[in-house]
Amino acid sequence: MRIVDARVIVTCPGRNFVTLKIVTSDGVTGVGDATLNGRELAVASYLRDHVVPTLIGRDASRIEDTWQYLYRGAYWRRGPVTMSAIAAVDTALWDIKGKVAGLPVYQLLGGRCRDGVTVYGHANAETVPEVLAEVARYVDLGYRAVRVQTAVPGLPATYGVGKDRMFYEPADAAIPTETTWSTERYLVHTPQVFAAVRDEFGPHLKLLHDAHHRLTPIEAARLGKDLEPYRLTWLEDPVPAELQEGFRLIRQHTTTPIAVGEVFNTIFDCQQLITEQLIDYVRTTVVRAGGISHLRRIFDLAALHHVRSGSHGATDLSPVCMAAALHVDLSIPNFGLQEYMRHTEATDEVFPHAYRFADGYLHPGEEPGLGVDIDESAAARYPYAPASLPVNRLTDGSMHNW
Repeated sequence: MRIVDARVIVTCPGRNFVTLKIVTSDGVTGVGDATLNGRELAVASYLRDHVVPTLIGRDASRIEDTWQYLYRGAYWRRGPVTMSAIAAVDTALWDIKGKVAGLPVYQLLGGRCRDGVTVYGHANAETVPEVLAEVARYVDLGYRAVRVQTAVPGLPATYGVGKDRMFYEPADAAIPTETTWSTERYLVHTPQVFAAVRDEFGPHLKLLHDAHHRLTPIEAARLGKDLEPYRLTWLEDPVPAELQEGFRLIRQHTTTPIAVGEVFNTIFDCQQLITEQLIDYVRTTVVRAGGISHLRRIFDLAALHHVRSGSHGATDLSPVCMAAALHVDLSIPNFGLQEYMRHTEATDEVFPHAYRFADGYLHPGEEPGLGVDIDESAAARYPYAPASLPVNRLTDGSMHNW
């Protein structure tokens, strides 16, 4: 079963997605997500110009060999562009493998470890009363876990808080929008938010919060300590992870669980954090971490060190990636939570899928393969539109320097 075609499809049904579709000599097709938010065309070019020519004629059943070929065969390894491209190939080949076997991919990964995948939604709003209403809406929808974000008083805008609650998309302009940030105001405001949420919803709802890499380790430690009375499931991305030793300082001062990793590309990005038990949840994703094959390696290492999965699942990942994530989530023993931001109707039209939400869980479905596809005629109606994530400046006008 040889690969005879591989097409790179770029579409924008509300936001940009890059999808690889592989076709075999037997007519079996597989899809993989290659979306890199704000840098989509870089991955599309990498695939078209450097990867696709090497795939034609290869045995589609040799998933691990193909992964090693693409990773080790490139002198310039790793990085988000390379690993997103490899992820698309790997995911598409797993999709094909499942279809040939007549089984959903999770069965090929060892079968179910749970009945469904617990997901969390995003409650974000300008004010505390508004965010309480948003949390209530998610609870009414059946969610068992909610991420809570509010605007910081005194700042003109806050990343993570949008006008459209259910379909928030932060990439908003071809040239990045510049926003203003104040750590001092944020550290005072955030514990007050969670005091109000706990008072309203009690002790059992899982609550999460994302600091978006904005803090120093000692600032993150202070926030974690201030949030301890509200028993968060996790505090996400408290500091940039380039200096992994910084997480030791956070650990020394707070018992608030820490989650990090949505920007990680390989197991080497999180090896120290996992083996030293400096984090509680690793948030790597199928598309960022080189596909299903490599993500399983990361989660297997994490399982040995009491670290759970908490994969990123915002709208910058297509339904192809979400489907793949669910098959992994269902099959690993150390699953924690799965982020789930709902896609727009236009996106769901372009990417018909079998997964479904019910009673706080996502279910991948029982279709062979991943249970997701791309409607290429629908995709063609939504051409690429440049969009970038905003950047932060401090209140004195300088760039945020960490």
